[in-house]
Amino acid sequence: MSAPASVLFAGDSITEWGRHQDPSGWGDGYVGLLARGPLAAATVTNTGVGGDRVHDLEARWARDILPLDAEVLSLHVGVNDTWRRFDHGEVTPAAEFEAVLRRLLAPWVARGTRLVLVEPFVVPVEPSQQGWGVDLGPKQDAVRRVAVDLGAALVPLAAPMAALAARTQPRLVAADGVHPTVAGHRLIADAWWAAYTARFVATPA
Repeated sequence: MSAPASVLFAGDSITEWGRHQDPSGWGDGYVGLLARGPLAAATVTNTGVGGDRVHDLEARWARDILPLDAEVLSLHVGVNDTWRRFDHGEVTPAAEFEAVLRRLLAPWVARGTRLVLVEPFVVPVEPSQQGWGVDLGPKQDAVRRVAVDLGAALVPLAAPMAALAARTQPRLVAADGVHPTVAGHRLIADAWWAAYTARFVATPA
């Protein structure tokens, strides 16, 4: 199985990243890097919306995403669910997060769509972010669990982002701990393509 003919990206601002200013609609983040790189022959659609949590995605899923069609659906969500706990006291329990993920993905599984799930991450740059792991960790576990259960490609980001931050500086990876720099987006794009090919190209689906 070669590169897909069509890929639909859904998620928050990390996915959205400049798509409204880009005539192609891809943006200049990891989606744009993939669309102009290994997915250059594919139809790429970016539906990312800044600030989205898993429930926000669910609220617009039937309107913005389900009507579309693609060979591959890529979903990257979770860090805002953690962020809102610490800046607004709005908690999304990990079990609830996982249940919504499964509801979002169920129609695509039924269609036979290949799935790519991207692990949410934080690269702490502020002392307050050091404690985010207590909330984000269980959500990362949920993403990994859903990926295994649904046969999705999993894009691990927490460890690679931390390693890059250790080699350079955290702010050179994600300026505010959440939103990637150019180097951070390049890492995500490379990790995405490696995960996709390992799951769906190197190994038969």
